[in-house]
Amino acid sequence: MRRRSTAPAVLALAAVFVLTACGSKRSRSEAPPLGEVFGAEDTYSRSYPVAPDVACEATRRALLGQGYIIKQATTESLEASKHFQPESDTHTQLNVRATCVPQVDGSAIVFINAVQERYALKGQSSSASVGVSMIGSVSVPVPIGGGNANLVRVGSNTVQNQQFYTRLFDRVGFYLPGTPASRAAEAAPDPESPPDPVPQGDL
Repeated sequence: MRRRSTAPAVLALAAVFVLTACGSKRSRSEAPPLGEVFGAEDTYSRSYPVAPDVACEATRRALLGQGYIIKQATTESLEASKHFQPESDTHTQLNVRATCVPQVDGSAIVFINAVQERYALKGQSSSASVGVSMIGSVSVPVPIGGGNANLVRVGSNTVQNQQFYTRLFDRVGFYLPGTPASRAAEAAPDPESPPDPVPQGDL
């Protein structure tokens, strides 16, 4: 009776192990989607030794001081925007959202996220959906030179520049109670109060 050779089965099993190992290695080395790694850097948040409503008020003042328009504000969150026009046919809008979260010790964590939206000037005959179907089109009628034109959103991305957030958080800290800005505001006279009477001396 002839014994069946086990060499082909052994080779097939080894090939399966090799392919499995290669697949596992490939999955481990695969880059995260869009570079999102959920690192430990505090780019979008900072803690302040004040209550959340105080931190949000300081954030509101910091944005107002830089020319932002406050679109919505509560004691725990706010939204603001600022407009730029780098070129005559392009428009950029920076939207900032801040959320003030309480901590167990009574302090607050302020989370700030900025989104940059880009718009391009398109004629009325242009289709707003061409080339921007993945983003979604937003058209704003802008009459120019007697004709009709639309600002069409052509891009949107979250701002990831760490220096931008660092400077913004520093401005928030500048407006916290006890800082030079807050002391100057407290020392300023109330505009609604009547002025002090002028002393009438002997003429």
